[in-house]
Amino acid sequence: DKGGVGKTTVSRILLDYFARKNVLTRAFDTENPRGSLKRFYPGSTEIIDLENVASQMKVLDTLETANVPVTLVDLKAGALTYSLDIFERIGVLDAARGGQFTLGLFHIVGPSIASLDEIGEISKYLTGIEYILTRNFINETNFFEWDEGTTKKYFSEIPKAHEVDIPKLNEMAYEQVDLAGVTFKD
Repeated sequence: DKGGVGKTTVSRILLDYFARKNVLTRAFDTENPRGSLKRFYPGSTEIIDLENVASQMKVLDTLETANVPVTLVDLKAGALTYSLDIFERIGVLDAARGGQFTLGLFHIVGPSIASLDEIGEISKYLTGIEYILTRNFINETNFFEWDEGTTKKYFSEIPKAHEVDIPKLNEMAYEQVDLAGVTFKD
């Protein structure tokens, strides 16, 4: 939910991963109107305003008809709790819990208590979905080691929590990929 933790970078990594595995993927970028993700994947990414019902329908009403097995939504900073609340109210989370589709949430967190507080705020939505806590080391982030008390406080309410660490990339290579506006694969 916090800005600058690498949400779009992780989205790019996931899109490249699926491309290497030959898995058709479509993406939605909620950084309306400019859309950083669309810059790298113009053919498979659409910029949407998730607060707009028509945009919600573009994502949700086409899950089955798009004939694309993976839909990725890159949420803009500050939109995580809001988006999960919308998905809860309109039945998306219940549909996922009921097995109509698999919903996974990669929650990219920063090294601060504010990021951990986000976990507490969204924990009520996580039952029945795959939750992957993602620590991104791309920007030389230093994460504090969570002690047992901290872990228990923030993770006791979360079923099926997984952790993933994204390793630090070479700064020069990352910058050149970003400046060129191409995928990591390219």
